[in-house]
Formats: sequence, structure tokens, C-alpha cells
Amino acid sequence: MDNFYTIRFKRATAKRFKSFSKKVSNSYSVTMDLIIDFFEWHGFSPPERFEKSLGQELIKNRKRTEAVIAIIKDIEKNQTKPTNAMLELLFQESPDDNEPQEELFEQQELITENEELDYYRNQYQAVQRQHQIAKDDLRKIIAKTTYVKGSFGGGYLKLNLSKEEFENLKQKL
Repeated sequence: MDNFYTIRFKRATAKRFKSFSKKVSNSYSVTMDLIIDFFEWHGFSPPERFEKSLGQELIKNRKRTEAVIAIIKDIEKNQTKPTNAMLELLFQESPDDNEPQEELFEQQELITENEELDYYRNQYQAVQRQHQIAKDDLRKIIAKTTYVKGSFGGGYLKLNLSKEEFENLKQKL
């Protein structure tokens, strides 16, 4: 615990400090520490006029703001605009290039609407045939499946296929 030290104040000043201290903190010592820290941090001195110190702070802040603006303008001038200029040059078409350039890709042959329609019709029919074959195989499997009632618990399904037929079905998949 810190030792206490006595300071003498005029009665009116002590009353003002007590009422101010109740608003700020529980302790007079903490309130006094906060006040001193405030003045030291902001560079205010009690003998100076408050307006003068505040004016200096405003001037400092204005100078800092102007410095930041100058830095941003410098970035725009020296970094952003040259980059934009380089991009524009890259995408700019130059009419003075008279030499023919090699084609990087072969020219694709265009197909007519009828050819495209025939292609998709054939693909559709192939998928339909595959679907029909799968349905027929499933019908055969269902036809050869019987339900067997179990003596213990529930029943089960029995597939009446030979080993060769089963292997053929596996190959189709």
C-alpha cells in the first residue's frame, strides 16, 4: 500500500476537486493521476493559455493531414498512372503492324443446323437404346427373383441365376 502525503488546498478548490473526483473515479489519487496524465499526454501546460495549446494541436493535425494527402497524390502519380498507361499500351491495337501473324489455332469448321440436329438426335437415340437395354435386364432380374419366407425373423429375396448369367450382368455394368 502506498503512503499518503498531505497537500494543502484552499477550501473552495478542495470542494471543486471532490465533486469533480466523484464524477471521474472512486479515489482522489486516481483522479489526480488521470488529470496529470491527460496534461502530459497532450502536451498542455497549465500556465499557458488553453486556446494556444489547442491551436497548436490543430495546426499539427492539419500538417499531418496535408502530409498524408501529399503521400497519396505521390502514389497516384508515380505508381497508379504508369500502371494504367502500361495496361492501355498492352491492350491498344497498333495499326502499323503490316506483317501477317501466324495463326495460333486452326480454323474450326462450322457445321450447319441440320448437322448439329442430326448429331444430337443420334446421341439421344443411343442413350434411349442403352436405357431400354438396362430396363430389359432389370425386368429379367426381377422375373428371376423370388421371396423366401424365413423360419426365424423376416424373409429374404432369392435370385435364381446361374453363375454365368450373374457374371454376364456384372460385365454389362
